Amino acid sequence: MSKINKDFLLESINAIKTGSEEKKRKFLETVELQISLKNYDPSRDKRFSGTVKLRHIPKANFKVCIIGDERHLDEAKTLGLECKSVEDLKKLQKNKKLVKKLAKSYDAFLASDGLIKQIPRILGPGLNKAGKFPTSLSHQESMEEKVETVKKTIKFQMKKVLCLSVAVGNVNMAPDELLANIMLAVNFLVSLLKKNWQNVRSLHIKSTMGKVQRIY
Repeated sequence: MSKINKDFLLESINAIKTGSEEKKRKFLETVELQISLKNYDPSRDKRFSGTVKLRHIPKANFKVCIIGDERHLDEAKTLGLECKSVEDLKKLQKNKKLVKKLAKSYDAFLASDGLIKQIPRILGPGLNKAGKFPTSLSHQESMEEKVETVKKTIKFQMKKVLCLSVAVGNVNMAPDELLANIMLAVNFLVSLLKKNWQNVRSLHIKSTMGKVQRIY
């Protein structure tokens, strides 16, 4: 059961949108959800992580790279997606700086299922360390749909601190789209927590440069 009042949340969303319109930035501001936890000891309690697919793509400029076999590379080119072959990866020669640069260049990677096991051997642990290890892609799946799913998916990962933040949208989205994404994200996060809502101290939303709005 969600403890968030939808009308109040909508007011907060509109305040964020108004704020971003009054002070236009040179880039598209992301809307993020900030979570503060309580009654939780990161050193003792099990650290959680989980992914959830939102209704609407949160980041408009989300960049995906396909690491593909010949068939997938052809498909990626047809769809206008950026792609790399195993030969392209071998050229990096496990150079940590170059692998880091590759990881920074994209928000996510998809790799042909036949190649995925070779990636750590070719690149070393760089993509994994950056939290961007590729999602597996088979020939039976639609590449377009899989890319769409990856773009809509957000990850909650508990680290050593009691605060988390995830991108749930951007200021160009309609209020009801932001509302749907935020409700989905919050309810999923609460389901990951041991004591559900009793572990939530506060929830805030804010745009990249905007004021913080408390929603719980």
